[in-house]
Amino acid sequence: MPHNSFRIWLALGATLSLIVAGGPWACADSGAGHFWTELSANTEGVKAQTVPDFADLAAKLSPAVVNVSSDETAGGESEEGGEEPQEPESAPFEGFGEHGGHTRSLASGFIISKDGYVITNDHAIEGNNKITVSTEDGKNYTAKVVGRDEKSDIALLKIQADHDLPVAPLGNSDQVRVGEWVMAIGNPFGFDHSVTVGIVSAKGRFIPPNSFDDFIQTDASINPGNSGGPLINLRGEVIGVNSAIYTRTGSSMGIGFAIPVSLVKGELPQLREYGKVTRGWLGVYIQPITEDLQQSLGLKEQNGALVGEVLPGSPAQKAGVQHGDVIVSFDNQPIVDPHSLPLLVARTPLGHVATLKIVRDRKEMVLPVTITESKDTELASAQQPQKAPRGTPAQFGLRVEDLTGALAHELGLESTQGVLVAEVEPGSRADEAGVRPRDVILEVNRAAVKDVASYQQAVKSAGKGKIVLLLVKRGDDTSFMTLKPEG
Repeated sequence: MPHNSFRIWLALGATLSLIVAGGPWACADSGAGHFWTELSANTEGVKAQTVPDFADLAAKLSPAVVNVSSDETAGGESEEGGEEPQEPESAPFEGFGEHGGHTRSLASGFIISKDGYVITNDHAIEGNNKITVSTEDGKNYTAKVVGRDEKSDIALLKIQADHDLPVAPLGNSDQVRVGEWVMAIGNPFGFDHSVTVGIVSAKGRFIPPNSFDDFIQTDASINPGNSGGPLINLRGEVIGVNSAIYTRTGSSMGIGFAIPVSLVKGELPQLREYGKVTRGWLGVYIQPITEDLQQSLGLKEQNGALVGEVLPGSPAQKAGVQHGDVIVSFDNQPIVDPHSLPLLVARTPLGHVATLKIVRDRKEMVLPVTITESKDTELASAQQPQKAPRGTPAQFGLRVEDLTGALAHELGLESTQGVLVAEVEPGSRADEAGVRPRDVILEVNRAAVKDVASYQQAVKSAGKGKIVLLLVKRGDDTSFMTLKPEG
């Protein structure tokens, strides 16, 4: 927790002071002097820095930061604006709840052009008919929604003024370094143009379940009302759009997230011209490669994105991609973290022929793939599991049954290929792997199974003491799972 960390820091500072002064702790340990010498030597070459003065920066950028509000409360919301709060354990990541009432503060935003284009969060204007933008000088403007994109959580507004408006220049978030100073300006809890400072804590953060996240993490204090406001570097450039916080209280815990401005800049032309963002699409379900998967697939390393399913008619299928392939690069960009693949594909111009490097059966292959427009698929609604008969022995703690036509139809499946998981014993190897009742097992150790008999034979053929690789379908998602040997 932040308060505990602060106390630890103070204690450490006191310890070092005693060592430097030759206090009792230094005398108690003859090696203390050596410790301080080594500590000093390790800092050689590190440039000493002082905390920068943010006063001029705040004065320069604050006029370009605006308050975004609405005169209506969308139906179904709580008095605090936003959705009813969930239990912290189920949803630690939150957007920003705002203030209730007929006229309420929604969020922050910032002006990016003298003629009145404004950037804010998409979630901040969702469900509202009339949007008002208020500037630091107290003037209010009715805003037009020019474009919005739910996936990146960016909205572009336009206001009309009779004079040139102050502008917050857009920087390059690709050049942001972890540890550099940043400043946030916004309207937390309705306190207009509040300024907070901190550092960039991390880059490339992914917040499930979104596939298009690439957040900048910062410890600059961000609270409800900061949503849509700018994250600014020491050069006075916007490097991110504040969007979410990690919290168990509804307020800042020192972990905030901003959408990288380089991603925003790539979307602005489409938002301005078409009102929406069209992304490239590959048409695969992918997953990270665990240590067990690496061993089962015979891979040299855990880098890459493992293909669990290739969607029919997709660019990937037309290019010859198969489930079980490992995508290791896209257009010569290495795929170290699988979360980077959807981002790369989404930013690819439609019609572009990209190069996919894959590993299949331990051999590298290069496939050309033509990127087309993305197609959002609707996930099948979850159904309540039913009591299934105990038709097979509980190998690895799971029992399976044949997948009949009626069961396949009930699950929304087009084929009866595979076996249905009837029961998973708590604490078993199957339970540890994440297998659940009503899952459909399509393959065992890369061999297709069509019924219980072929499933049992495949498991038996795996041999004792070996990891068993399953291909499992759950709803519209298909992924690999590993069963560790039973002890």
